[in-house]
Amino acid sequence: MAKPKSQYVCAECGGISPKWQGQCPQCNAWNSLAEALAEPATARFASIAATAEVHSLGEIAATELPRETTGLAEFDRVLGGGVVPGGVVLIGGDPGIGKSTLLLQALAAMAQRMKVLYVSGEESAAQVALRARRLGVDGQRVRLMAEISLERILAALEAERPQMAVIDSIQTVYSADLQSAPGSVGQVRECAAQLTRAAKRSGVSLVLVGHVTKEGALAGPRVLEHMVDTVLYFEGDPHSSFRIVRAVKNRYGAVNELGVFAMTDRGLRGVANPSALFLSQHDAQVPGSCVLVTQEGTRPLLVEIQALVDNAHVPNPRRLAIGLEAQRLALLLAVLHRHAGIATFDQDVFVNAVGGVRVEEPAADLAVLAAIVSSIRNKPLPRGLVAFGEVGLAGEVRPAPRGQERLREAAKLGFSLAVIPKANAPKRPIEGMTVVAVDRLTDAIERLQ
Repeated sequence: MAKPKSQYVCAECGGISPKWQGQCPQCNAWNSLAEALAEPATARFASIAATAEVHSLGEIAATELPRETTGLAEFDRVLGGGVVPGGVVLIGGDPGIGKSTLLLQALAAMAQRMKVLYVSGEESAAQVALRARRLGVDGQRVRLMAEISLERILAALEAERPQMAVIDSIQTVYSADLQSAPGSVGQVRECAAQLTRAAKRSGVSLVLVGHVTKEGALAGPRVLEHMVDTVLYFEGDPHSSFRIVRAVKNRYGAVNELGVFAMTDRGLRGVANPSALFLSQHDAQVPGSCVLVTQEGTRPLLVEIQALVDNAHVPNPRRLAIGLEAQRLALLLAVLHRHAGIATFDQDVFVNAVGGVRVEEPAADLAVLAAIVSSIRNKPLPRGLVAFGEVGLAGEVRPAPRGQERLREAAKLGFSLAVIPKANAPKRPIEGMTVVAVDRLTDAIERLQ
């Protein structure tokens, strides 16, 4: 039987070339040609459904998909309650961050009540067994396969018929129909597409482990993230024992959900109170520190924002933000000067989110400015203070979503004073907490004096 031929498709215009070239002959784009399998006369992919009949949307039974818990509460939270039959999850992270450890722990827990399969493409079977022994997990019921051939993996999925399967990793899997090396754009796209179709047809819950580039994005074509149902990022400081799993796409749950783990000698353990990780323990109030109540998915988190403002010794003062958006810091400093009369044009400004967490929502603006003003005046903020709210270019303080949940979480952890947008003011008093509602930045700074 003749071997299927490959072709090279331009990622910009879709043009086809019989061989690789540095420049696309159709649109002249550079380095845009990637190998793909030439489509034969018959379709290589079977339909997800048995038939392709047309139905009315109202006739289709809309039932809630059952979920299977992984045995790790924090991992279930990020997934939206557990894995879904036929769902495909893509999880990426830096090397050594703990992806394989987390999935091996989850598979060992799920193997007690269902059939699972672990496909290792990066490690031998003996290496996986050594890790399981080191973690102290029961691997008697975990089916293991050390293989990188796509055709053999699909045959194993058909023969074993597991309810949960892990492919570690998708960059090591290759198809014999393509001539390129494993990890290339064509191989990753082809293997991920066929594995996704197999999961949809058989109903197996599939987890694909992905590599990341030096910029931190998932390696491979962008279409890889569109194919799967859930995309998770494994984050963490290599010098810290804490790890964060963040959901950036989830068809079966909330996005931007957060799971916090601690790396121990027995594997990853969920952290019940993650807010404690992101709060520094000061014996006394210090200048330049403000506690922010941020929202990650459905969970409110308390994060300490620290600011340091010092005299600049260079013509161009430095602006450095760790865990926060640097461009937004420059915007906030301009608003602070224009509407509050506090200038920092001759000052170096450094802002840090404690604990290595990344805060991307604009509701952090008020806490960042409060910490900066506290550092400039060298005066601590009131004890037990929390703040949140978006600051606009006109100096107004805009509301943040789920303000009531943020306030309840802060009150539960013992905070007694909150400076928030007026639109987030609670209709009923919160026991043990004084709420100061403001609608202008100048009002907030006056209340913090």
